[in-house]
Formats: sequence, structure tokens, C-alpha cells
Amino acid sequence: MVAQIDKSMIRMRPAKALMRLVAWSLLEGRPLTTKGRWINPLVFFLYRSTQYFPLHAGSRKPIFILGTGRSGTTILGKLFAMHKDAVFLNEPKAAWHFVHGEEDIAGSYSMSPARVRINADEFSEHASRRLQHIYSFAIRLGMSKRVVDKYPELIYRLPYVTSLFPEGKSVAILRDGVDTCASIAAWSQREGNADAGHTHDWWGRDNRKWKLLVEQLVPENSDLARFSDRLANNSNHVDRAAVEWILATREVKRAQARYPERLLSIAYEDLCADPEKVLKLILSYCDLSPDDGLYEYAKGVMSPSRQDLQLALDPDLLPIFRQTLASAGYGDSISRTSARV
Repeated sequence: MVAQIDKSMIRMRPAKALMRLVAWSLLEGRPLTTKGRWINPLVFFLYRSTQYFPLHAGSRKPIFILGTGRSGTTILGKLFAMHKDAVFLNEPKAAWHFVHGEEDIAGSYSMSPARVRINADEFSEHASRRLQHIYSFAIRLGMSKRVVDKYPELIYRLPYVTSLFPEGKSVAILRDGVDTCASIAAWSQREGNADAGHTHDWWGRDNRKWKLLVEQLVPENSDLARFSDRLANNSNHVDRAAVEWILATREVKRAQARYPERLLSIAYEDLCADPEKVLKLILSYCDLSPDDGLYEYAKGVMSPSRQDLQLALDPDLLPIFRQTLASAGYGDSISRTSARV
């Protein structure tokens, strides 16, 4: 349904469902693969208008959902959206583009040069306050105390994020790479479109995101760097998804070591198996109060994750993917992978 709203959300907490609709309409922007992109100028006008509103104390302590797309970040955001003290923004990349002109790796709002990584030394008080004003507006609109910003690619920008929001918290969600890659490939084939001679899909406008991943992140990984030239010309959605999952999973592990107090990592499979247990851990970490209504909603919408898919990869990628599966705790799924003939 629109804005990730479902019937259970409407039935259990209609005010929360309404806030999701408002946030989706006014605050999140429309990326390349969506309809209604005519509203983006209005969204940016609203961002500028929020700069004149007073700051809410909760805007200094946002909660970020990071990781890889199609790994459960959206369902985790929906769960946060049902918490009595939180308001959820689903990939408000327009807001981040509003404060940093080189962050748009997909090309949704600009085709200017972009970077996957943004570092702590790029901190500015101006950027921090601009985002705080947007978050403050969302908090007041939702009559909440905290904002939850789901933007998976921020995992590569955690030094910058933590410099902007020293009191913020981040939750990274990991999912079995076989299931994640199959989901990414299916999404890109299903949602991708062509417009005026340009392709728009998971990999950005005319493969902009894919090119940036290969150019900027692949060289940091010696095992992948050997195949940089081949990867640059690889158009297979499954292979591309495997590379993105490898990069993001490794990044989460590095970030955990660097920011042990600022980043909580959870497994999508654990959230599916016992949502109340995992949510209690997350809420405690994020300094949010327990919420029995949230637990009830989660039990109704979550179900055990499927693990019956198979993945066929480029023979050169296969051993790297399998090694990353094992190091991430998904060694049992190695048997679900094979070399593509």
C-alpha cells in the first residue's frame, strides 16, 4: 500500500498511519523509479521553510536505519513508525541532498558529481542544523519525540553522520545474502523503467549508482578489485546485487568495530523469528520506551523468512560471496549458491 501503510496499522493506530501518509507526501521526496516526481520542488520548498521553525530537542538524537536495501530496512522502519514516540521517514534522500550536494549517488535529484563516502571532516554546523530543522518539523507534525531516518547507504557515511549527530543512534540490519540479492534483482527488473532514453532502476539513472560503487568502493577490497574492469561492464542484476551485499556487509562489520556504542547490528532472520525480543533490544539501545502495542503489531505482520531460494553467480564472484556469507554468519546458505554457466 501507499507509504508502507497496511490494514493492521490503520486498525491499531490510525494516527500513525495518517502520519506515514503525511511524511510520505511532504517530507521524503520522490526518487527516480517512482511516480509523482512533480512534487519534489514543493518538498524542497518545505525544507527551506522549516529552517525558520524552532528546533525540537529530539532532533539532536535521530535514529538511523542502515545496511543494504531489501534486507529488512523497510519493515524495521514500519515497526518504528508504530512506536508511540517515533516518527518514521522512509529514505528521505531529498533531505540529505538538501544539506550535501554530492550525496545523490542514484541521480534522483541531481546529476552533479557524487560520492558514496562522506567523511567526518566534511562536518558543518550549518548542515547539522538544516537537518535538525527538518527532523524537528517531522517530530512536531507526528506529535512524537524522535525521528527515525531509514537510508541504507548511510552505512558508508557513518563518520559524517556521527559528526552531524553526536547523540544519534544507528541500527544496521543484515540479511542472508542469497535472499537479499534475489530480492534486489527482482525489484530492479520489476520497478525499473526507461524515460526519454534513460534507464532508471536499482542502479540509478543510467547505472550511475553501480558505476560509483565500482569506481569508489570496489578498489578498497582487494579480492573484488581484481575484477574491476569486468564488473564495470557487468549488467547482470544478480551479480551486481552480490557485489553491493558484499560491500555493505563488510562495511557494517567495520563500523561495528569502530563505533561499538553508536551502532547496533541485528539480523533480519532474528527479527522475523522473535520480533518482540529483538524490538525490546532495539528500543532499549535507542532509549525508546517499551511499547506493547508495537509488539502486538510486529507479531501480526512478521513471519519466518524464506530460505528456499537459489542464487547463480559469476564464477569469479562466487568464492568471494561465499566467504562473505560465512564471515557474516550465513554459512548454511553456501549450499544455495552455484556458479552460473
